[in-house]
Amino acid sequence: MPSGSILIADDDAAIRTVLNQALSRAGYEVRSCGNAATLWRWISQGDGDLVITDVVMPDENAFDLLPRIKKLRPELPIIVMSAQNTFMTAIRASERGAYEYLPKPFDLKELIAIVGRALSEPKRAEPPAPRGEETESSIPLVGRSPAMQEIYRVLARLMQTDLTVMISGESGTGKELVARALHDYGKRHAGPFVPVNMAAIPRDLIESELFGHEKGAFTGANTRSSGRFEQAEGGTLFLDEIGDMPMEAQTRLLRVLQQGEYTTVGGRTPIKSDVRIIAATNKDLRILIQQGLFREDLFFRLNVVPLRLPPLRERAEDIPDLVRHFFAQVEREGLPLKQLDAAALEKLRRYRWPGNVRELENLVRRLAALYPQEVIGAPIIDAELFQPAAEAALEDRGSDALGASMERHLARYFGSFGDGLPPPGLYHRILREVETPLVSAALAATRGNQIKAAELLGVNRNTLRKKIRDLEIQVIRTGR
Repeated sequence: MPSGSILIADDDAAIRTVLNQALSRAGYEVRSCGNAATLWRWISQGDGDLVITDVVMPDENAFDLLPRIKKLRPELPIIVMSAQNTFMTAIRASERGAYEYLPKPFDLKELIAIVGRALSEPKRAEPPAPRGEETESSIPLVGRSPAMQEIYRVLARLMQTDLTVMISGESGTGKELVARALHDYGKRHAGPFVPVNMAAIPRDLIESELFGHEKGAFTGANTRSSGRFEQAEGGTLFLDEIGDMPMEAQTRLLRVLQQGEYTTVGGRTPIKSDVRIIAATNKDLRILIQQGLFREDLFFRLNVVPLRLPPLRERAEDIPDLVRHFFAQVEREGLPLKQLDAAALEKLRRYRWPGNVRELENLVRRLAALYPQEVIGAPIIDAELFQPAAEAALEDRGSDALGASMERHLARYFGSFGDGLPPPGLYHRILREVETPLVSAALAATRGNQIKAAELLGVNRNTLRKKIRDLEIQVIRTGR
């Protein structure tokens, strides 16, 4: 049976009651109050083995109280609750020494598990002194959805570590913004942040770009050049699109991670490296490993802390906050301030956002620059999101745009039903729409040869025959 005395501070009596009951049933001794003054008096008297406190209380903000608590009783674990649910709330809680941050509403089972862990773990050392206050408008990560709350909590735990982080997510989800936040609010914030996009560097120059080269190392190397590792010394090296790194460079990167040193191209003297690595990818590296395109041992070295960024369609409730953030941003750049009406926001929530947050930001900038109205309505959003020219441009990009085209098609399809939903059986209807032209194209490319078409599609010949029959596809066999 767990034991320990817990002090709760929250000005909401209903929340105090729920917490009292849940923690008492779990076997803890519980006392609760509705203000910071009472909580401070109890702590000053040496009461309590753990504190659970809301951030905003009627007489004092918990973030102002936490440093005093940590100074008086540095080993007392503190769990911070908040309904503000922003990135800076999680960071401030971590900087001021909170054991854990919980956005409201939270799961009581999770809280009880955290309480048990906090009371049983060895006590932590004091956290570093917090740096200057930041305004919410200056923070790059915006959103209060459950998906983003989990991201904030993980980031807050990582801020005072040097652990290697692997950020995965679709293009436009903000992978570099997260990497910058890890650097700017972490222990290496005084050092440089050096981003490198693997996909933007010619493959034969990647090793020189990362590790530098000596004079005469190759044709055109007329002087010694420092690499990104040297430039990032004491700071953070962000390796974006890591899946595009060639195998030779992967081997050298693995050696740096294993041994903490590297040599320049054409050099012989090992150079010690003091760099935190953050990698990012929009590809599934496990598939690349199976294809022999990515080293499995390097993957495990980089994937110490995996962090998946959700696509915008999985956090559509964040769209109003993001729109306000981007409109405020463009206003500071000199464009007129705009806002969207409720119908326009609803259009944005229903859209599938194949380009994610980057696409939304571009849309907001376009709205601010091109339209004179102070309040943007739904017709303008329709005109911007569903332009035939934009559709044609996407199709011209080839196979990479197939998913984006499908998402746009589905967004229009769902939108045509207003507040309702399409008839049941959507999955099979959509598959049939895709399968028919796909099988027809394969048969046409192989001139009706079903054996070759099955091989091209990667399906069993009998499976192909069944699909031809079920989809009622006419097969015309022509000779070579």
